[in-house]
Amino acid sequence: MSATPERIEAEFRRLALEAGKAIMEVYRAPDFETRAKADSSPVTDADLAADRIIAEGLRAAFPEIPLVTEEQAATHAATGHARFFLVDPLDGTKEFVQRRGEFTVNIALIEGGRPVMGVVHAPAVGRMFRSLAGGGAAEEAVDEAGTPVPGSMRPIAVATPDPAALSVVASKSHRDKATDDYIARFAVAAFKSAGSSLKFCLLAAGEADLYPRLGRTMEWDTAAGHAVLSAAGGEVLRFDDQSPLLYGKTGYENPFFIARVPGVQL
Repeated sequence: MSATPERIEAEFRRLALEAGKAIMEVYRAPDFETRAKADSSPVTDADLAADRIIAEGLRAAFPEIPLVTEEQAATHAATGHARFFLVDPLDGTKEFVQRRGEFTVNIALIEGGRPVMGVVHAPAVGRMFRSLAGGGAAEEAVDEAGTPVPGSMRPIAVATPDPAALSVVASKSHRDKATDDYIARFAVAAFKSAGSSLKFCLLAAGEADLYPRLGRTMEWDTAAGHAVLSAAGGEVLRFDDQSPLLYGKTGYENPFFIARVPGVQL
């Protein structure tokens, strides 16, 4: 079968739900082991279990599309793919380890350097956001058993911001003075702190207007959330020249960036 947008959307949703269930099995255990990767970032059995589910599922369903996933270093060597999957099986491992709940499963499709489809599933908070094959974005509620709540799917779209009273979201684990100084340039009425790629989704769902990231991120951290936000009417720009944030770069490292809804003047 061909890799149609409808089929990719269905597989993304299915695999995100399966990975979420595997993650929650580890999360609910009385204790779990945390190890350090080569770059000193943490990894758990939940990361590896989710990665196995997603990677095996995507390769079986779409063997013709290259896969780049955070937990498989061998996939990082090749760049320049015209079309590829980009996966972070558990974004926000620090949130997971500290049992703060705001971690996500991220699966995205990149075409021509841009994230064109994506799913962000936050199993501990019961929210799943995704782009739709026919256009637009949606959110579904997911119950404690990891099953979508019937009738809960709803379309989402960015809000129309009030420039004199913006709602800003920033990282829980990576907040710094440079970010605070940048945010101080705006008239901010509300400030939200969120973990992992949920920050993009808060913009996509109309719950925030601006998300600046003046710190290191990798492409797999941002691609799925970027896809959802784009589908909901928002955009993600490089901090330095305000050009679109692109994917498939050598090393898969992002520059600083700003996610915003239309109407927020930078």
